[in-house]
Amino acid sequence: MTVNDQAHELQAYKNDPRITPFGAFLRRTNLDELPQFFNVLIGNMSVVGPRPHMLLHTQKYSREIDKFMLRHFVMGGITGLAQVRGFRGETREISQMRERLKLDVWYIENWSFYLDIKIIINTFTSMLRNRNTGA
Repeated sequence: MTVNDQAHELQAYKNDPRITPFGAFLRRTNLDELPQFFNVLIGNMSVVGPRPHMLLHTQKYSREIDKFMLRHFVMGGITGLAQVRGFRGETREISQMRERLKLDVWYIENWSFYLDIKIIINTFTSMLRNRNTGA
């Protein structure tokens, strides 16, 4: 993505002019997620868990969606149940964030090692199908 003044507040979106051709390739192939494994290795992130949002969005949604902060009871993850169920990328409607929250809370309440393995397998399957057509 090119340097821009909106990076801390504006989500990337489909056909975003800020995205460079190389950045589009990284996003399309999900290679943009590889650096997150450094966060896992140093203990700041989990492989599976609710995906973190920009701080500005966390503040906004915590005011607009009841119990939004429940998702912060566990460490954020590189992938999560909401992502493998199709709720990833740009969030245009608040209903999309409510669905993410619903899946994140369900994940927290029903966590198991088996569930994490299922989510990881679904993530890799999705990557192999190259279904990431969003921003």
